[in-house]
Amino acid sequence: MTRPENGPVPGGAGTPAAGGRRRGAPRTYDFRRPTKLSREHVRVLQIAQEAFARQATTVLTTLLRTGARMELLSIEQQSYDDYVASLPNPYFLTTFTLEPLNGKGLLAYPLDIAMATVDHMLGGSGSSDQPDRPMTAMEVTITGQLLSRLLEEFAAAFAHITELQPVRDGLEYNPALAQAAAGSDTVMVASFELSVGDRDGQATLVLPFSSFATSLNNATSPHLSEAAQRKRQRAAELVATRLELVPVDVSIRFSPLEVSSSDLLSLAVGDVLLLRHPRDSPLEVTTNDVTFAYAIASNHRRRLAAAIVPTPYAAKDSA
Repeated sequence: MTRPENGPVPGGAGTPAAGGRRRGAPRTYDFRRPTKLSREHVRVLQIAQEAFARQATTVLTTLLRTGARMELLSIEQQSYDDYVASLPNPYFLTTFTLEPLNGKGLLAYPLDIAMATVDHMLGGSGSSDQPDRPMTAMEVTITGQLLSRLLEEFAAAFAHITELQPVRDGLEYNPALAQAAAGSDTVMVASFELSVGDRDGQATLVLPFSSFATSLNNATSPHLSEAAQRKRQRAAELVATRLELVPVDVSIRFSPLEVSSSDLLSLAVGDVLLLRHPRDSPLEVTTNDVTFAYAIASNHRRRLAAAIVPTPYAAKDSA
């Protein structure tokens, strides 16, 4: 289904950050995957990704000693399967951890640009035809220096959202084998225009939405004054106090009894059901079918009562 676009809307087709679609152009919206990224989320991510692009440009220019540029194009919400399906094979992909957050990130760009960066770092021009193959151990080591610097800049750019300590996890050349997330997981895909020397291509930085959801919500929340914070804390205390006064139905029961359907349907007045509850076993104290204590039958002021007793050892072992 399509709808006219009225400004950038995240989720499915992306949010233009530089250039972008012509106003009014139709865009695809998948109702099976509702938008999770709000406009506020996208704005916070855009600030971080643009900062990363600027610093990455500096790192590339310094280490490769050639003209380089990295510029943010868009931020999209996709399923990981859809993202992987959009990449050619072979491609250069590196995964990295997001400590202390769960999940993994992924940085990807064309394999010929990855090979050209190695050529530049070894003093070459990078303009000759580059091999279309996996990197050798030496090329991986050389590329690792560049990737480590880029991940440092990534962590610095995202510092205002959450503290990160990214660590390279592995390299892959077949997108289908780069297991950075489950296929149905929602990921945030930042696309960049990447230029190294006379080579141009598109780089993507992929982050799991679930890992960043809380941090993004916190980053987009308005900063409250001290008076507003005290008012919110007082309201939370009042709610907690009132919750303690909410009446709760509590039952005292024997151990549950199992009978067959035929026996249940044939019950008649005068029939006896054997409870099979041991005489020395305490009764269960329950609420909403949850047992939270044990008791024995007693009386109080000529009324039937139950006296709470310690939890039986058998119940402790099975809990």
